[in-house]
Amino acid sequence: MKKAKSIHGARTIMFSELEKVMSFSLESGQYLDAMADNVFGKKSSDGVKQTKGFLKRLYGFDSQYPPFAAFMYFWKMSEPNEKPLIAFLYAVNQDNLLAESVQVLQNVKLGTKVAVEHFEEIVEKYHPNQYAANTLRSTAQNLASSWKQAGFIEGKVKNIRIQPEITYRTACFAFLLAYLNGDRGDFIWNNIGVNALCLHESKLRTLAIECAKNDLMQYQYAGSVTAINFTNLLIKMGIHGNSN
Repeated sequence: MKKAKSIHGARTIMFSELEKVMSFSLESGQYLDAMADNVFGKKSSDGVKQTKGFLKRLYGFDSQYPPFAAFMYFWKMSEPNEKPLIAFLYAVNQDNLLAESVQVLQNVKLGTKVAVEHFEEIVEKYHPNQYAANTLRSTAQNLASSWKQAGFIEGKVKNIRIQPEITYRTACFAFLLAYLNGDRGDFIWNNIGVNALCLHESKLRTLAIECAKNDLMQYQYAGSVTAINFTNLLIKMGIHGNSN
């Protein structure tokens, strides 16, 4: 069995570094140049090279790639407190180990400890005997850190499960990524990025209504039929079809 496509064996979602790159380059689109110029302030050339490499692996920075074009659009319109979740949702859709770890948070009750061992167990479950003990531990710690950066875990030592505020903009970005992945109707609720919000379907539908009221998507729910589309938003972003 091959190891998963993931940077979590060595890094987290690296929100602090990503935020510097996006703040510096969002208007110009010169993300790679900004990273090469050490916009994140690393102390050595090796640090610059490694950070640039991991960020590029995870986020891509390709404005022609529909999910990243959507990421840029929502980054521009999001509030500062929403940006960590926007980054996290994009990363969940790109990083296999992070996606597999979603069930860890779904199975831990609010206010209780999210043990690093839970992340070790999920990695071992999907990738048995693929990681040495030390690597498994550090990978699990990195996964926990990424969830912490997104606001689902708090505390330097205790790692307590909390639930961040999920705004309609954040939810809409998750729905849109699912849509770009080819999911339609009720299948959107089962998308891994939408599941990463850790919300019940009733709350997701409430947020979908709010998205529609704010002209970010079209949403209808009648009987047992759910219709969701992003025709108007995709036209605004210059995106057509899905990313497959």
